[in-house]
Amino acid sequence: MGWLSMTNAGMAGHPNPKAYLDDQFTYSRALDGGGMGGMRVIDSAFVGNGVWYAAAEIISDDEPLYVIALVCLVRWNPKARDGYVFAYKDMEESMGPCEAGCPARILRLLSPTSKESALDWRRRCLARLRLHARKIDNGMRIKLPRPVSFSDGHTGTEFIVVKRGEKITFRSDKGHGHYRISHFRDLAWSVVPETKVHRTVFAAPTAYATPA
Repeated sequence: MGWLSMTNAGMAGHPNPKAYLDDQFTYSRALDGGGMGGMRVIDSAFVGNGVWYAAAEIISDDEPLYVIALVCLVRWNPKARDGYVFAYKDMEESMGPCEAGCPARILRLLSPTSKESALDWRRRCLARLRLHARKIDNGMRIKLPRPVSFSDGHTGTEFIVVKRGEKITFRSDKGHGHYRISHFRDLAWSVVPETKVHRTVFAAPTAYATPA
């Protein structure tokens, strides 16, 4: 499916994309062969201001059957000059979306599946979650899988972490510069072990008693 764009009026009073999509993908309708079919969003998340992820329950005659993941790419600009403030493109997990930033709480709600494209998407989401779960401490040395270059001319793979709360920047491995690395948590970096020099402690000389 392509992109669907709309004005504020098209959003039917919903204040933001998450509220609109939660409602849009919760519905019930009569089926051609009789009975009722539908879907119900049981949890969703708007990640990075650009992607909506949801666990959606497939329903038949008011009975829940199974739960799948939905993914919507989102464009949201409340001040758009042409009035089209919101656009989205919807997919479900078996379509193999490129976006794989689904929160763990939504993945846990999904039903088992045998669809390989959906399984691949779930594996990619879990791999990204593992990358993001790695501990990052101030002062630690990290090594990137490939060199990165910066506007000041510096190129390197090893950096020192500068962490202030949730904000992370970097210095070069020599301790100079102040750098930002885009999508750092998504990269397969490794920790550079520090070589610690231990102080040598010499034993005190043995004292001998002299007979009186």
